[in-house]
Amino acid sequence: MKFRILHENKGRIRVHAEQVRMTMEQADILQYYLQNLPGVTRVTVRERTGDATIQYGDSATRFSILQALRNFRYGEVTLPKGMLETSGREMNAEYQEKLATRVVCHYGRKFLLPAPLSAAYTTLKSVKYIWKGIRTLMDRKIEVPVLDATAIGVSVLRGDYNTAGSVMFLLGIGELLEEWTHKKSVDDLARTLSLNVGKVWVRTDAAPILVSSSDVKPGDQVIVHVGNVVPFDGEVVEGEAMINQASLTGESVPVRRTAGNTVYAGTVLEEGEITVLVRTTGGSSRYEKIASMIEESEKLKSGLESRAEHLADKLVPYSLGGTALTWLLTRNTTKALSILMVDFSCALKLAMPISVLSAIREASLYNITVKGGKYLEAVAEADTIVFDKTGTLTKAKPTVADVISFGGRKPEELLRIAACLEEHFPHSMAKAVVQAAKDAHLDHQEMHSKVEYIVAHGISTKIGKKKAIIGSYHFVFEDEKCTVPEGMEEKFASLPEEYSHLYMAIDGVLEAVICIEDPLRPEAPEIIRALKELGLSKVVMMTGDSDRTARAIAARVGVDEYHAEVLPEDKARFCEEEKAAGRKVIMIGDGINDSPALSAANVGIAISDGAEIAREIADITISADNLNELVTLKKLSDALLRRIGRNYRSIVGFNAGLIVLGVTGVIVPTTSALLHNTSTLIIGLKSMQNLLHE
Repeated sequence: MKFRILHENKGRIRVHAEQVRMTMEQADILQYYLQNLPGVTRVTVRERTGDATIQYGDSATRFSILQALRNFRYGEVTLPKGMLETSGREMNAEYQEKLATRVVCHYGRKFLLPAPLSAAYTTLKSVKYIWKGIRTLMDRKIEVPVLDATAIGVSVLRGDYNTAGSVMFLLGIGELLEEWTHKKSVDDLARTLSLNVGKVWVRTDAAPILVSSSDVKPGDQVIVHVGNVVPFDGEVVEGEAMINQASLTGESVPVRRTAGNTVYAGTVLEEGEITVLVRTTGGSSRYEKIASMIEESEKLKSGLESRAEHLADKLVPYSLGGTALTWLLTRNTTKALSILMVDFSCALKLAMPISVLSAIREASLYNITVKGGKYLEAVAEADTIVFDKTGTLTKAKPTVADVISFGGRKPEELLRIAACLEEHFPHSMAKAVVQAAKDAHLDHQEMHSKVEYIVAHGISTKIGKKKAIIGSYHFVFEDEKCTVPEGMEEKFASLPEEYSHLYMAIDGVLEAVICIEDPLRPEAPEIIRALKELGLSKVVMMTGDSDRTARAIAARVGVDEYHAEVLPEDKARFCEEEKAAGRKVIMIGDGINDSPALSAANVGIAISDGAEIAREIADITISADNLNELVTLKKLSDALLRRIGRNYRSIVGFNAGLIVLGVTGVIVPTTSALLHNTSTLIIGLKSMQNLLHE
């Protein structure tokens, strides 16, 4: 396909697609294609002009981007299921059209409609606002609708139709902007949360096989193991499990599901194992459920936002009282109306939610998924941060360095057995074992019975009639009472200390130690220094690894304290103790064993390629590429609180000044209303701007 370069500078290029007209679907396909190119950081495609703006990381990427554009064909790009239906592009175009139509119609009526008809139209339109105010009073509340109704009603009664029309127009624009920003932020969040599961286990006549979720059809039977997300809506045909449905229903307690029960895509299996008969594989069903859940949830509201709304409603009686008092003292309706036309509540109720939702939207640009505004506030206020080690401070993809045999089997055979056991469960070390077997071209078809996963310990099953286990030292030697083969004690004592160890035993005797190289993330020390500079006074590392390994990592990254050989409940207990001491806690992890602590902390942050249950339970998810998103998240949260504070001061100061000018007769009510509503609109629009560009 042909593209023409319109403009370019360092790290940014704008191109135009040489076609008659670009549809919204084509724009989404092009955007998906471009933003998944190596080195590309951000892409904006405008379907109306056929232009695409591409931002990239370094000049070496420019050639590959231009080559990719030459090779681009709409029909050759495969999109994730449900992406076109939920892209949000059509919704944005719809709201842009609504906004333009409303502005054109308002000023068209104002300048073209005869005065009597304009007055009649304004009076008719005011009925909606007046009735809303009356209903609020009937509910025994004195809130913002009462103030709006009074201002509009008094203006109509006085024959000041211009003022009444302007007030209703600006209120309508504000409502439309808030609805648009809210809906866009909710859609962005739901779209991120509804990403399809990559691989699933499908039952076949021979043995379960691992396939891409896109290959699953209705009628297939999918096996779901502990810690995994249910990938599709369906019916349980075998097994029993405890399912966490909080992401869809808000239920905090897992529910029991057995044969014959229905399960839903996106819920998490916390205990047990089930086989699900797939009913539907549609990509948009989970998206719609999540969007509906977010719309109804109070998660989106931060404490500051709720307090702003409460304060806005509390100020309404004072505005009404001030209006009445001014009229009683001056008998001047014009001066009294100056107070009525200016209130603090409109701007507070508009600017605060837009600020929060815009921050959530902006976070998504940096591969950060935030499930609610209150979590951004919690990050800004936090003073303690707790890191899991494996897959968090260390690289998300550890590798197998060595397989040490303690029996008669060869290392290749031991690795094959270990991979056969580990491939069922989502943990970075398990993935390392499976990948090592794959790299060595070792076939590891099912050779065992049903696999049992013991959280934070390991895996237990049977190979033939022999019990096989793989996991931590505590699990293998203390819980399962396995022994080191006779004559191998010295070899066991001299295991290399620079690695983490996985122990595998068969029939109660140690067969192998798998040495896992888990290198530290190169950016970790700098990230921790940056977080301390941003106000986090206590940085803690917690791990199930040995004290020797933990001490070495802690010294290198610069944490304030570390805790080794901890269980999941120990991490959660630490978070609870810190909270009880009056500290605000962030917990960061990636595994099933981190889930209790993620729930216990003030805000839980999961790594994107960690266990699905961790991502589901966490309040925020960041990219697994590096930890820089943590600093970005902290800066974004701090900037949000600064913006909210600045908005509050601006709203109170400006509107107080308008009231003083109105009461002293310097400006008339029409001017007060215009300046008040214009300032509200400006503050709302500024609140939609990106925080990190300030």
